[in-house]
Amino acid sequence: MASSLSETITTDDASSENNNVTITGKIYTRLRLATKSDLSHIYQLFYQIHAYHNNTHLYQATESSLANLLFKENPLPLFYGPSVLLLEVSPTPFNDPKNTTDEGFNPVLTTFDLKFPVVEGQVEQFRSKYDDKSDGYIAGYAFFYANYSCFYDKPGFYFESLYFRESYRKLGMGSLLFGTVASIAANNGFVSVEGIVAVWNKKSYDFYINMGVEIFDEFRYGKLHGENLQKYADNKDKNDGGN
Repeated sequence: MASSLSETITTDDASSENNNVTITGKIYTRLRLATKSDLSHIYQLFYQIHAYHNNTHLYQATESSLANLLFKENPLPLFYGPSVLLLEVSPTPFNDPKNTTDEGFNPVLTTFDLKFPVVEGQVEQFRSKYDDKSDGYIAGYAFFYANYSCFYDKPGFYFESLYFRESYRKLGMGSLLFGTVASIAANNGFVSVEGIVAVWNKKSYDFYINMGVEIFDEFRYGKLHGENLQKYADNKDKNDGGN
């Protein structure tokens, strides 16, 4: 069990950036697997999702701990361990990946027609470090990993979170991100994509319904954590005689 499956919203602080980039007409996107070069961006985005839920005091991750989580020296097979897809945006086209693959996943290139200008207000903070393209920026991510159930003979995906920075919402990119994760699952033998839907967030709730997610009202989310979890560690110590 993990945090909610939700199209989470936070507010970017653009006041620290002077060199804003305004994108009009079309915006080009590249959806790819995260690499170690993205650690600082992942750390910031994970922090922002905690800020939205007003629980940054619970955010204990560091770039080092995220590196150990996401980029182990001896990783699990592709998509079985914690996986992050990053969505990059640019005012100019990305290079065609052609037949090359990015760590086993072929980057997805898409173009969106804009109905209104989009302002990148944190140019240096979220400039992509992936390649030599200087006008690519990190817009959002999807975080998921394999899970298992005694009901199925194959694993599924636990979809932990989907997040966009403020400038890149309401552009249809949520469907691209979630749809790509679903496509990865369907094409690689996974039986489901599931997670927690925040019922208080109607836009998020409706989004997942429209994407084909079935909501099971008869189940409730449960979580054993904090002091209640640590009680079990204390009991083990007592049972072991303190050894």
